Amino acid sequence: MELIELLEKLTAAFGPSGCEDGVRGVIADLIAPYVDEVRTDAMGSLIAHKKGEGQKLLFSAHMDTIGMIVTHIEKEGFLRFGSLGWLPALDIRRQGVVFRNGLRGTVSLPEDKEEDKEIKIDDLCIDIGAKNREDAETMVQIGDACVYESPCYTQNGKVFSRYLDNRSGCAVLISALSQIKNAKNDLWFVFSTQEEVGTRGIRPAAYGVDPDVGIAVDVTMSDDLLGAAHNCSSVLGKGPGVKVMDSSVICQPEVVRWMNDVAEQANIAVQQDIMRGGGTDAGAILPTRSGVYAGGICIPCRYTHSPIEVCDLSDIEQSARLVAALAESEFPA
Repeated sequence: MELIELLEKLTAAFGPSGCEDGVRGVIADLIAPYVDEVRTDAMGSLIAHKKGEGQKLLFSAHMDTIGMIVTHIEKEGFLRFGSLGWLPALDIRRQGVVFRNGLRGTVSLPEDKEEDKEIKIDDLCIDIGAKNREDAETMVQIGDACVYESPCYTQNGKVFSRYLDNRSGCAVLISALSQIKNAKNDLWFVFSTQEEVGTRGIRPAAYGVDPDVGIAVDVTMSDDLLGAAHNCSSVLGKGPGVKVMDSSVICQPEVVRWMNDVAEQANIAVQQDIMRGGGTDAGAILPTRSGVYAGGICIPCRYTHSPIEVCDLSDIEQSARLVAALAESEFPA
């Protein structure tokens, strides 16, 4: 399957935090030909095993996305909502949303808040065109979740889409699995849940696998925007970032060195990735049990958590090559 076709398929799947069953089914079908076992744990994470006699390597990519969850229905039929993960309130005004059942709406800001520059999620609501509360309740219930509705397309070697965080990471693992030919290591691939609300899914999954090394694949902020504050180091088009640190993890130097060495041997250009904020599954893998060697492969991404994120297709392709190369390499523990 071509990369853009894979990304279109993954970004189209419904799967905000806590509601990942739709995207999980898509991924399970895609990886089945390449692994020996696939199971789902109690947290809903998809855990795939490609058996080997060598070191136990875990690769993770969270499959959940940010989203919105209905918390109240106004008498006029508008929906109040809470956030599943961090939502940029200012960026999502008048953004289209879609529920699991296909119901659509738009994020609305009351007119008396239009001039307010300190907009909060609590100020927003969703307009589904309902006549009143009773009408709305025939279409949606308290606790129903929705996600951005926006297109996926390519232009100038870039992919523009909702939820490249982290469906691009899922695409990397799926693509890497199709490339692995001679791995002697014992390989585990985890498509984790609820990362956006606190890296909850990877914790029990990593505990159960008990890996020698764990590598999280996720997006990272891009430092190539106009007026960038330089709170991060990676940029689009220069290859995957090798995670050095973020606010959740400082990767062991041995892991960073190994990843850079493998990339050089495979002729894969990489960047050294540092973020002053943010975090990934790597931060949850690191303290598992008595401690795990943990690292990250980072896909530079513009406008993270917005309705349209942007990544370079070559960065995603090279990230998959790096995962495959690491899977076939020995970590010098």
